[in-house]
Amino acid sequence: MPDQRPAPGGRRRARRAGDSGDTAGAGTGAGPGDPIPGGRRAARLAARAGGAAVAGHAAGDRSGEAGSETGSGAPAGGGRRAARRSRSGGPGGRRARSRIVKAVCAVAAVTAGGMLLLRGGEALAAIAASGGDPRGPAPATAVDAPDPGRVLQIVAHPDDDLYFMNPDLRYSIAAGHPVTTVYLTAGEADGVNATEGKQRTTPPNKPAYAEARQNGIRAAYAKMATGDRTSAWKRTVTPTKGGGHAEVDVLVAKPEVNLVWLQLREAGTVYDSAPDSLHGLWDGKIPALGAQLASGSPVKQRFSYSKDQVVRTLVGVLEQYRPTTVRAQDPTPGRFPDTKKYTDHQDHFYGARFVQAALAAYAKDVDAKDRPHFAVQNYVGYFNGSLPSALDPDEAKEKLDILDTYAWLDKQNHCGSDAGCGDLKVADHPAGNGWTSTVNYARGTGTSWLTSDKDHGLWAFKVLDGQVALWHRSGPIGAWSGPRLLPGTGMDQGVATVTLPDGRIAAFGTRTSFGARPAEYRREVVYTVQKAPGTEEFGDWQSLGTPETADENWTSDISAPAVAVDGTGQLAAYVRDGAGSLRGRVQLAGGSWGPWASYGGSGLHGTPVTATDGAGRRMVFAATTKSVVGWAQPKPGAPLGPATPTGLPDTTLPLTAQGREGGVRLWFRKPGSGNVRTALVTGDGGLKVNHLTDLGGLQGFGAVTASGHVLAGRSAGGQLGSGLGEGRPWERSPLMFVGAPSSTATGRNLVSLAVVGLDARLYVTSSADDADAHLAPWVPVGPRNAAR
Repeated sequence: MPDQRPAPGGRRRARRAGDSGDTAGAGTGAGPGDPIPGGRRAARLAARAGGAAVAGHAAGDRSGEAGSETGSGAPAGGGRRAARRSRSGGPGGRRARSRIVKAVCAVAAVTAGGMLLLRGGEALAAIAASGGDPRGPAPATAVDAPDPGRVLQIVAHPDDDLYFMNPDLRYSIAAGHPVTTVYLTAGEADGVNATEGKQRTTPPNKPAYAEARQNGIRAAYAKMATGDRTSAWKRTVTPTKGGGHAEVDVLVAKPEVNLVWLQLREAGTVYDSAPDSLHGLWDGKIPALGAQLASGSPVKQRFSYSKDQVVRTLVGVLEQYRPTTVRAQDPTPGRFPDTKKYTDHQDHFYGARFVQAALAAYAKDVDAKDRPHFAVQNYVGYFNGSLPSALDPDEAKEKLDILDTYAWLDKQNHCGSDAGCGDLKVADHPAGNGWTSTVNYARGTGTSWLTSDKDHGLWAFKVLDGQVALWHRSGPIGAWSGPRLLPGTGMDQGVATVTLPDGRIAAFGTRTSFGARPAEYRREVVYTVQKAPGTEEFGDWQSLGTPETADENWTSDISAPAVAVDGTGQLAAYVRDGAGSLRGRVQLAGGSWGPWASYGGSGLHGTPVTATDGAGRRMVFAATTKSVVGWAQPKPGAPLGPATPTGLPDTTLPLTAQGREGGVRLWFRKPGSGNVRTALVTGDGGLKVNHLTDLGGLQGFGAVTASGHVLAGRSAGGQLGSGLGEGRPWERSPLMFVGAPSSTATGRNLVSLAVVGLDARLYVTSSADDADAHLAPWVPVGPRNAAR
């Protein structure tokens, strides 16, 4: 029977009710990548040849290849259909000082290995080039244009990318970045390619339905890349490193766009037991999982994969395409508290676990000098339908238009296939359960990964290659070093930093381990502390454990940690647990940690944030689907008080908190808009929201970083948007990036801002903390990450 979507409950609610809560003052053109062991040359050659080996069989082993050039054509996949329908749902006196400070802020250092050193005079020249008025528009530019990087997406079913990774996918394609998407399963479901009214009378044909979904995907990608859904593809079959065969499709007009079809069987059900699936293979219920070949695929030879062979196949894909950004689904989606069922399709998160395992093996087995660094971004799946809309109407419409193409609404045989040119199962409801109106990152939404020390040096911490990467600039004009990978593997995206009372920096994150048995898969909170202020040496990772039970009994779904030091110097770390409540541990006077405490709250989503107010009291905030919940210490050193409703309207989940104006100021996005909002929360006499202000923006989605007068976040189009003062237009930078930006005050009158680009390279800029200031040109840190 067809897959049934879960019903996470709750739908679009007040986000469509209006704005009554707002009160002002209240490419390289490459196809498949470089050669694999015994493989072939770079992607450009592969694209001309019609594809390349996805894994590493011998160079001469091409006996199974067969090529064909088609019009649109695309895959169909995944079994989530029926549930989509059945879900339950600047004063003038400061300006002279500002200009002096700008000259200092524009000084950015780079590594000794030949990088540019941006001096203050150059920054002032850039300002002068804008017309000489420091208050006029002067968009930040990159002194060394960012490498486009290479994006590799790995999803369970055809259409998971369109529903859960767009608009990031469309942004990357529009920017001309090399993009490859890998589909783990054929997505054959029950084999019926028909709209609701015709499903009972349409005979099942799994190979044909898999082909129809492939045709729909090819049409959708062709439209995103060229505007023409019928743009031709070169289709080939290639051996994989796991011992099977894969189809590789290269878009002829845009050979940097590739599709890789592994065509394993899907589970056919969202969460019911289905041993013959990725879930069953992961858990050892079956020794191997067979293929379900699409009827139009050039792959003709049947095969099956063991668990290890799936991992090796994905390692081969990574070796072939050498990505700098990997996009995957959420390996720990959590469970519904009432039914204990997972909130996402089992193929989605077990497929994501195979990706985790493959990335770990790739990072371990392929020396870093032989591959580029890579960053990972995970995406929320089905539960998006129960969360506020993160996209503005125009972005949502663009996303829906691509799904309309995939769903083959006009039923014209533009692909020339008897199987059909798209997925008719979604034709009645191509928006799914509201999935085209939103997108959410499962991790990596924190904005505290960049920090400054007392000497005005900068420290940046992001996860590359499954390890925490460290970049450091000594002093305000020192040389940058990094990235240097701190020892310790298995790190998840999302690092939070805090400065301890003695001036040392502590970095917190979560780490995933697989264990000897599938049931031992777990995620835990870990931290490392600088050995002395100013040194680049950090201690070993220490584990704080996890507030969750074993994954097989409940869930490993804990958020990234939020950390802060209160006025007494007491350090605390907080996470959102799998039941949607707040948990935390507090460091005791002797350096040991108290037990995981439960602080209540319900229906929490995303990652909590924390900061201290002017009295040194720690406040913690977390988003629900309808509002924001807060906690506060009655005084420094005391336990957190009870969960308290703030009365704030719904947000799009990511929050940013910073101690300001005697309280803690929050920044977040307005649902269905992308506008940035802010509110000041004070703690005297209990938590109180003093006002809510809409700051506008450039649409977009995701977390917003705030330091001094600088605001920055992802804008529509995927580039960095920045707001530099009240009444000034937002500016757009050319940088596209992974996760969230981060900023920090650098000294008394400077703000530094950083992102990690899609090329997994750090980019940094600065600004005087003044209402008339501009961002200095962006400076890349470290060597280019395109090839080694």
